[in-house]
Amino acid sequence: MKTKIPEEKKYLWQLTIDEFRDLHQELNKGKTYEYGIQGIAKIFGCSKAKAYSIKSSGVIDDAISQNGKIIVIDVERALRLFANKNA
Repeated sequence: MKTKIPEEKKYLWQLTIDEFRDLHQELNKGKTYEYGIQGIAKIFGCSKAKAYSIKSSGVIDDAISQNGKIIVIDVERALRLFANKNA
């Protein structure tokens, strides 16, 4: 006879597919980031040249953290800033 294991005592291999999917979605609710000019191009679905002009325009500066050549973009914030600029 199988006994029910309390949720907090389960091992990862004991999860059902649905439980694992729910756990994965719960853990990935945090912010999403993209990196570099390529990341900006991916967010806005444009070329690298257009992505560079978006970055240079200053519209999404509050969503960008840059240290030297490393660029990190908060995706949600960048989209929100870009939408507000175009509204």
